[in-house]
Amino acid sequence: MTMPFDLTIERGSGAQELYLEVASAVTVFILAGRYFEARAKRRSGAALRALLELGAKDVAVLRDGVEQRIGVDELQVGDRFVVRPGEKVATDGIVDEGTSAIDASLLTGEPVPVEVGPGDAVSGATVNAGGRLVVRATRVGADTQLAQMARLVTDAQNGKAPVQRLADRVSAIFVPFVIALAVATFGFWLGAGTGTTTAFTAAVAVLIIACPCALGLATPTALLVGTGRGAQLGILIKGPEVLESTRRVDTIVLDKTGTVTTGQMTLHEVITTRDVDEAEVLRLVGAVEDASEHPIAQAVARVARDRLGTLAPVESFESRQGLGVQGVVDGHAVVAGRAQLLADWSLHLPVELEAAKATAEAAGRTAIAACWDGRARAVLVVADAIKATSAEAVAQLRRLDLRPVLLTGDNERAARAVAASVGIDEVVAEVLPADKVAVIRRLQDEGRVVAMVGDGVNDAAALAQADLGLAMGTGTDAAIEASDLTLVRGDLRTAADAIRLSRRALATIKGNLFWAFAYNVAALPLAAAGYLNPMLAGGAMALSSVFVVSNSLRLRRFQAGSHG
Repeated sequence: MTMPFDLTIERGSGAQELYLEVASAVTVFILAGRYFEARAKRRSGAALRALLELGAKDVAVLRDGVEQRIGVDELQVGDRFVVRPGEKVATDGIVDEGTSAIDASLLTGEPVPVEVGPGDAVSGATVNAGGRLVVRATRVGADTQLAQMARLVTDAQNGKAPVQRLADRVSAIFVPFVIALAVATFGFWLGAGTGTTTAFTAAVAVLIIACPCALGLATPTALLVGTGRGAQLGILIKGPEVLESTRRVDTIVLDKTGTVTTGQMTLHEVITTRDVDEAEVLRLVGAVEDASEHPIAQAVARVARDRLGTLAPVESFESRQGLGVQGVVDGHAVVAGRAQLLADWSLHLPVELEAAKATAEAAGRTAIAACWDGRARAVLVVADAIKATSAEAVAQLRRLDLRPVLLTGDNERAARAVAASVGIDEVVAEVLPADKVAVIRRLQDEGRVVAMVGDGVNDAAALAQADLGLAMGTGTDAAIEASDLTLVRGDLRTAADAIRLSRRALATIKGNLFWAFAYNVAALPLAAAGYLNPMLAGGAMALSSVFVVSNSLRLRRFQAGSHG
């Protein structure tokens, strides 16, 4: 048996035609499409696992005054346990003994550690940044704040309606129509008396020319090229359902700490009295702050060390929990901290420094009063630094017709100051993780399609609830797993690039589907009329697939930061 190589448009009996290549091509292309779809859904439960792994694994419980190391799952309500500096708090509880600074940024988004003492509540998975604490457990297991956040992520993910593939929607109508047309073609030519072979040839030509290879390739090829280009630019797209969300998004909610800001305390400004220069302030105050492990103190010490090189040794150092530090540097008695600490030494800020302190606090920043040799001489302003690219990023998001909203667990004044600096008008501040989800839902109830950008565990549930979740790659695993897009570089400008790339990939998919469908519609009448032999139909089918792949490869030319 031979198969002539004939690409002319003419009727033939088809008695010598073979269709083995069709069987293999259909199998390969359809399985490829199924593979890309399955890969996008592979890690659906990873966000929940990442949340639960944040908690402490064991805990030092006090039993009859003796410490015993046990697993966290054995902890009971009412147990007293020890939390040393640098350790995670094992579960929610109340401080019985000790004072310390608790880093709760993973849960609340607040960059400044919270001072706690006897009677204060602490949450599991927060980090003890200061002294030794004895905590009495009040909630364990599924009742803790961390477990509740894990449930929020699960509920938000389960509440998302499954997005149907564009190719599936087209194929659901097109494929049954083609099968019906092939049957009708076979019946027509059989009834016309042309013979079984000719009727069968025309029917098979209809099936080949309509083979949905190009339709099956439209989504996975554009997704493959788009995600590959995105990876080169630091953008990770999790699946095809993400692309449709980017087209409809009209509001983008930005977490403050770690997203718009660096999440690291930085010395912002040094205000001195007329007879003191800044270098002298950094030399003395930087030295005494360097002896403290507190993040605010370290922010001052870091700048002092960068500018001066080595810092002088400190004598008689003392850290006053929640107030500040004091010590002797080069014979000078140095005190740095809150106004209450100065009052203990009967020291008061002069008018100009008091005004500077009030201005800094009004802007949501932390003001450290510095005194030595019995007189107040400077105010050092420490704040969570705004990323240098954040204002440009917000402008790019606005050019994409997105309305930016700043959402944070930080205080109202600090949030407003940051928002004004980067060009955001709408601010929602002082919110807990559950409240962040409620804010996203409220915006969605108003008819908005919401994107959310965040980096902390406290953002994970909101990222899952949003129509489009974007996680900073510099953030926690829980946030990354709950998101739809991951921005590897931690640069907010990448969020605008991610949305533009996703929209471009979606447009490419739609273009692929249109041309694949249009080619089928144009060729079907010729096949049904018997003018396309199976070889010509197979060639046309292959060309349609090549076109789809070539069109998808255009995404490789996508450039970051452009406005096209």
